[in-house]
Amino acid sequence: MLRPTQANSLAVAIACYAATALAIFFAWWWLGAPLRLPPSPLAAGGKLSCVSYAPFRGDQDPLVETTHIDALQIDEDLTLLSRYTDCIRTYSIENGLDQIPAIAQRHGIKVMQGVWLSNKPGKNRQQVETVVALAKSFPGTISAVIVGNEVLLRGDLSVGDLTTFIREVKAQVAVPVTYADVWEFWLRYRDLQNAVDFVTIHILPYWEDFPLAASVAAAHVDAIRKQVVAAIPNKEIFIGEVGWPSAGRMREAALPSPSNQARVITETMTLAQRENFRVNVIEAFNQPWKRWLEGATGGYWGIFDRATAAPKFPFNGIVSDHPYWLLQALAGMLLAAIIFASAWWGAGCKPAVLHLWPRIAILAFAPAALFGWTLERIPIDSFSSGTWLRAIVFAATAAIAPAACAAACAVGRTQLTFAGLLGGRRRARDAIGVLVAVSLIALTLLSIETALALVFDPRYRDLPFAPQSAGVIAFLMLMVSTPRPAGQRAAAETLAAAVLAVSAVYIAFNETLANWQALWLCGGFIGLAVILLRARDAPD
Repeated sequence: MLRPTQANSLAVAIACYAATALAIFFAWWWLGAPLRLPPSPLAAGGKLSCVSYAPFRGDQDPLVETTHIDALQIDEDLTLLSRYTDCIRTYSIENGLDQIPAIAQRHGIKVMQGVWLSNKPGKNRQQVETVVALAKSFPGTISAVIVGNEVLLRGDLSVGDLTTFIREVKAQVAVPVTYADVWEFWLRYRDLQNAVDFVTIHILPYWEDFPLAASVAAAHVDAIRKQVVAAIPNKEIFIGEVGWPSAGRMREAALPSPSNQARVITETMTLAQRENFRVNVIEAFNQPWKRWLEGATGGYWGIFDRATAAPKFPFNGIVSDHPYWLLQALAGMLLAAIIFASAWWGAGCKPAVLHLWPRIAILAFAPAALFGWTLERIPIDSFSSGTWLRAIVFAATAAIAPAACAAACAVGRTQLTFAGLLGGRRRARDAIGVLVAVSLIALTLLSIETALALVFDPRYRDLPFAPQSAGVIAFLMLMVSTPRPAGQRAAAETLAAAVLAVSAVYIAFNETLANWQALWLCGGFIGLAVILLRARDAPD
């Protein structure tokens, strides 16, 4: 039976937990609230003018030569797409994609047939010969042939060799022929217009050298199209790729999200209808294999979900960026309960710790609220054994560190240094001290790896601001709740703090002030640096 003082402490703890859980619920209710956007032209029964289509699912990878897509799989996809568009754009005839025109014909879908040109002469020859045969076999289905996709951007062929391929195909087919590349390369090689029937440009505001926010993406598309029209006035300018990712890392002000994807596509389609130009949306379905080339973001450009046989977002203008917010809130509330239980366990037989629970509530709120975000990001950022391991360890650290710090707060335990844990020193080698030290070491190693990756190879790296800052906030609360340790500054922690601080400054400058996710992460790096600088090695 609890003594009166313990009963009072328990009552205060329950009240503080209830307030924390309620705050977590309302935080996720706000994050998951549906956003209202202008209704799409598709809301009134309209259709996409054209959409890029590749049939690859799961582990299927076109870069693996043995990959072959079954006709039934393509038929399932086109059955869905036929409800939303009358046109698809393809990029190759390999891996079974030469079956697409015949299947599209049964569904009444036109095909803008792609020819994939590379720096491999033998495969180029095979592509050209097969596409010419397809264009002759399906004259009512193949509406155009796109000879090459971003060949000049990749540097696979010279302009002269590319022009030769275009003219060779054009001489043998009865449909219009074009070439597709990012808009800058059409301005750089304007004479290429003489070899094509119309000009196909790619405008992807997210991937621009200076990324743009979703709110101005449609205006950017309009401005670029008009610039190309002015430079190449005698040809139709077809926008062969425009779109936005629904998930992935933020680039400057360009934030991938379902609402931003819906906004960019809706506003661009509305603009195309008003200005009377053709546009192709990239792309029909998520392509997981692209994550190996473009990071997590590469796999989330699709606008249709095969699992639900519907668009990823409704066309009525109502979109939530966190549709599973209630489950994420419950996960956070459960973690908060574990944090409070850890503090109760740490307090042990102390008769009265009434003053402890408001501090535990503050410690628990942010890590627990961020835990749902951490769980949401695991499948997004993970596409290899290494990235899965990293994401899971980061999530585990984000959960264990607050619980360990809560228990340490309850007993007034300062953080154990790296040397104190690894070197076998007798100072604070109890379970709580070990949990605090191990979680701090894990958080430090993960943070340094993340920071150095964002310094030296940042383009496709994710920004794990949620799990990183969750751990940092817990340790900051422990730092301000316990006495400052005495002794000499710990060498390992000091070096780690210097790396994190310098990296944070560079990353913030490189990602710019527009990238709030990067700034949040840099704040976490600085916070961790402050925590590490406080570590002291006391003599045995």
